[in-house]
Amino acid sequence: MVGRETETAEIMRRVAADRSHSEVLILTGDPGAGKSVLLDLAADHARREGGRVLRAVGSESEAHLGFAGLHQMLRPVLGELGSLPPRQHTALRAVLGLDECTEAPDGMLVGLAVLTLVSDLAEPAPLLVVVDDAQWIDRASLDVLSFVARRMDSEPVTLLVGVRAAAALPGLDKGYERLEIGPLSGEAANRLLDQQPTPPTGRTRVRILQEAAGNPLALVELARATATRHSGGSSVEGPLPVTDRLERIFAEHAEFLPEATRRPLLLLAAADAMDAPTASRGLPEADDKAWAPAERAGLVRQDGPRISFRHPLIRSAIYHAASFEERREAHLALAELLSEEPDRRAWHLAAATMRPDEDVSAALQQTADRGRRRGGYAAAAAALERAAELSPSHADQARLLTEAAVMAVFTGQLGWVEHLATEVRKRADDPALINRASLATGQLMTLRRHHAAAFALLTRIADEAAAAHSPRVLEALAAAAAVRYYSGEESQRQQIESLFSAMPDSTARGALRAWVLAVSDPNGAGASLAPALPGLIAEAKDDAGSLTALAIVAWILDQTALAARTFDEAFDRWQARGSLPDGLGCAVGWAYLEQGRWADARSVAAEISAVASAAGLDHAEACAHALDATVLALLGEPIDARRGAEQALVLVDPLESRSIAVFARRALGLAAVAEGDYDTAYAQFRSAFTNDGDPVHYHVSYTVLAELAAAAVRRGRREDAAELLERSARRLGTGMSARITALLNRGRALLAEPDHAEPYFQAALADDTGEQWPFERAQTRLDYGEWLRRQRRIAEARPLLTTALDTFQRLGARPWIERAKAELRAAGIEAAGSVVPSAVTELSPQQQQIVQLAARGLTNREIGERLFLSPRTVGSHLYRVFPKLGITARSQLRDVVEGTLPGAGVQG
Repeated sequence: MVGRETETAEIMRRVAADRSHSEVLILTGDPGAGKSVLLDLAADHARREGGRVLRAVGSESEAHLGFAGLHQMLRPVLGELGSLPPRQHTALRAVLGLDECTEAPDGMLVGLAVLTLVSDLAEPAPLLVVVDDAQWIDRASLDVLSFVARRMDSEPVTLLVGVRAAAALPGLDKGYERLEIGPLSGEAANRLLDQQPTPPTGRTRVRILQEAAGNPLALVELARATATRHSGGSSVEGPLPVTDRLERIFAEHAEFLPEATRRPLLLLAAADAMDAPTASRGLPEADDKAWAPAERAGLVRQDGPRISFRHPLIRSAIYHAASFEERREAHLALAELLSEEPDRRAWHLAAATMRPDEDVSAALQQTADRGRRRGGYAAAAAALERAAELSPSHADQARLLTEAAVMAVFTGQLGWVEHLATEVRKRADDPALINRASLATGQLMTLRRHHAAAFALLTRIADEAAAAHSPRVLEALAAAAAVRYYSGEESQRQQIESLFSAMPDSTARGALRAWVLAVSDPNGAGASLAPALPGLIAEAKDDAGSLTALAIVAWILDQTALAARTFDEAFDRWQARGSLPDGLGCAVGWAYLEQGRWADARSVAAEISAVASAAGLDHAEACAHALDATVLALLGEPIDARRGAEQALVLVDPLESRSIAVFARRALGLAAVAEGDYDTAYAQFRSAFTNDGDPVHYHVSYTVLAELAAAAVRRGRREDAAELLERSARRLGTGMSARITALLNRGRALLAEPDHAEPYFQAALADDTGEQWPFERAQTRLDYGEWLRRQRRIAEARPLLTTALDTFQRLGARPWIERAKAELRAAGIEAAGSVVPSAVTELSPQQQQIVQLAARGLTNREIGERLFLSPRTVGSHLYRVFPKLGITARSQLRDVVEGTLPGAGVQG
């Protein structure tokens, strides 16, 4: 079962074949949560293990038939009733309707008969009794079951009972352990959708995840109900349509409600959560008698002064069970109530409109404009799409759909963007509109795994734009350059170079020009851009797209400190652009990692992974996993690091995503180093280069050179590694960055004969710009200090080793902390206590993010606005983390984050 591993393990533990005592477990959950499937798994497991199974399933139609549930449960073993003592035999046959009786048998006697029977049945092998939908089991049968449950202490009998949440279960409602089968996690819900015959994508997928609220049955049935629709957007307002099965389950009692209840119930179903509290003025008060029948039917719940549906799918079922005219009247009533909230009003008018209507279309366009200004790109795109459907003009439809596609790019929903672009092609006569919509598709395709297809589309768009002298040519080339980075394909660089050289100089300036050159060829044409970057960043000012692009360029050119500063400056604007930034989204995380801001890097990885997973953007998700795996390896958590790196490799085709392949292999190599497994480490680092010594990826491969050399020394592979290093140096030539130069010199120092190593160590540490890569700098100091100690130059080794240890402590790099401590001991210095990593690294990614922002001086409200949390939630997180960090005041957070607070990194 997807996402039910914990629950399955708990249930299986109860039905193990070697039981020497009884077990009772009550499974509770909403309809469709998966209780029945879990009970089926338990029954199948028990049978496979040689046990016996008795089952009963409650039914509404039999809920008032005395002992119906007991008869169902015992029907397979009626032939064994003869072994019971006579009085018990007679009483049990009587209540089961097998014999006539003049008076009702004693309840205790019936219970005793069933207890005796299950004890006998369990003698040869453990017995499992499964009761599902117990809320509909008749009361007499429940009384017998509770009697048996209380008295079967030493019997090898397991009783599993499935019951709907909040349903009464007389006799079994107290004193027994309950296992709540709650909603699936977001990750599990996405996995379940991926396993459907037609996995939903795009906006439809997001809506299914929202409306199913983690309910497995709802996820499956909504995916089925929407499978006939396009995988992209849907113009349906209100809840998604449900299948007949869901409608029966979630609104089975609605048809029997009085009219005075059905009318406000439909109004509540037509209203969105955002409509409250204004819309509530059109509904009866919470204590009004009109709500009582719906509450008794389990459709709604009262929460203080508010009435809400017990499950989102009840709302869907109520809504779609009504006729269109009834729904239309409800939406018009809500539009009237929401006259002072134009966005909500526009959507309700749209829901009540089936024919083109210029006024409603105009209202939705205004809604989209307001959403765009607020950074609500999903809302803006949805409003534009619906405005196009209601527009009487064919030309306006194409224009609005094109704008919707451009907005939808920022949601990460490729299926939706593709759907919108297809609709544009059906309606547009203007090639520029078609080109612009296609470009939106290509830009988002870069975040999927099929990069060859994305590159072909983007270069075709660039060709067409160039022929039409359209400014879109540079945008298309910018997206193509991102694909070139991901794929590492050399022929793609050549195509970009050819298209770029044919462009007039007037169209190839600024941030996009820098982006195309640096991303596609950082060691060649892009290398000359480094001196111009600060000026370009200053010119970008408040342009979020340009700032983000230039920050990524700075990262690729190994201007890491500049990249991180620019990302920080662009943070607010970047957040406002949507969940995923343009282009190389993980670059901000890599910049933070290289600068030693590992907590920030993990927060970036967590955010991108969640958004990408929900949107089906497998390449972006893989990049996030590789980033997080690298941090975990450096923190000394190799098992988790391997898991993340392997997830990244599964998500991509290594031939189409060479950057991810090398990043993931580097993480696996670092995890092996953390464990002292240098054979594996060497193999992983060596895989960043071909057998001939060429880089698998033109940018990422060179970052492993020093690690490759370190592993080679320990495995006796000096000659191969040295040849590879020098081949790389010749290939890079004058385009080599200061960072790669330092890594190359560290590698040369490690591989050189002892008498020739020192000049390379000194060269690796000579440039002060190397301080912007603290971990790499500390590694070099550690290696150099170790070399000095072995040359018996102890006094010179100690400062290097101490400085390296200080850096490793601040970062929380456990394996390197231990190695540095060992070197210091060998140099005659005992570390001043038991060193532990910074406590910040022990916090959850979200807590780390809150601490980082609070350390910068942001208030709880400001942090909440950035992270979409309430100020109270932010305050609660800080309250809980202060003791973990060993501080008592907010003013100490900056010192903790920077590692300067006494005791923040050392305990002793």
